[in-house]
Amino acid sequence: MKLENKIAVVTGGAMGNGAGIVEVFAKYKARVIIFDYSDKVASTIQEFRKKGYDVAGYKVDIRDTNRVQLCVNDIIKRYGRIDILVNNAGVAKLENFVDMSDEVRDYHFDINIKGTWNVTKAIVPYMQKQNYGKIVNLSSVTGPMVADAGEVAYATTKAALIGFTKGLARELVDSNINVNAIMPGYIMTPMVDGIAKDSNASDPESVIKGIAAGIPMGRLGTIQELGELAAFLASDESSYITGQGIVIDGGSTLPETKAVGV
Repeated sequence: MKLENKIAVVTGGAMGNGAGIVEVFAKYKARVIIFDYSDKVASTIQEFRKKGYDVAGYKVDIRDTNRVQLCVNDIIKRYGRIDILVNNAGVAKLENFVDMSDEVRDYHFDINIKGTWNVTKAIVPYMQKQNYGKIVNLSSVTGPMVADAGEVAYATTKAALIGFTKGLARELVDSNINVNAIMPGYIMTPMVDGIAKDSNASDPESVIKGIAAGIPMGRLGTIQELGELAAFLASDESSYITGQGIVIDGGSTLPETKAVGV
């Protein structure tokens, strides 16, 4: 039970990748606290508790620094420490760059970058005091490695999280805090479903099939597979890894071209 007795905060943990991470962490006996602004927080917690998992949570918008700090303070009051932070919360909305409004741009920047910054800044001082911590940021292959049309805002924010990961890892290494990033390709989540609907509102399933066809493994990843990688990076099994971006994409970034090969 590699996460036994660890206190873990997972942002965006009410659904999608976040829910997969929460489930895997709880399986490994972590006590998991969800931060999410979705109305599904309460029902998600109830579902996990029915399975016997130790899961709690707060309805919180990570753009709200005051609310974030209040929630973090309450966790410290209740449990005394925070060992693990997974910055999973993120948004993606396809929109052409030229036509993109400032509101759509800021929606991505405020949640994907500033929200991650807010939660991390609230928690890091407690990790420094205990001289221990694991931080896992959810970046993407989109931005640092690849991009499709309509993804400029999303790609920019996910590339920024790699820089955030590396800079923070260097600053916190003397406090025995590891900081790494996960760079997923396509994982079957509500976010991907939304991208499919943005791409083809009349037939989003065809978009999903098209994505799968372009992945060497022939399928999208599962939230449990991503959760297992997050659990590894959040455990002491990864004690000599910091400042890295780990790709989990079924090989989708491997092909150089679709036109060459035998």
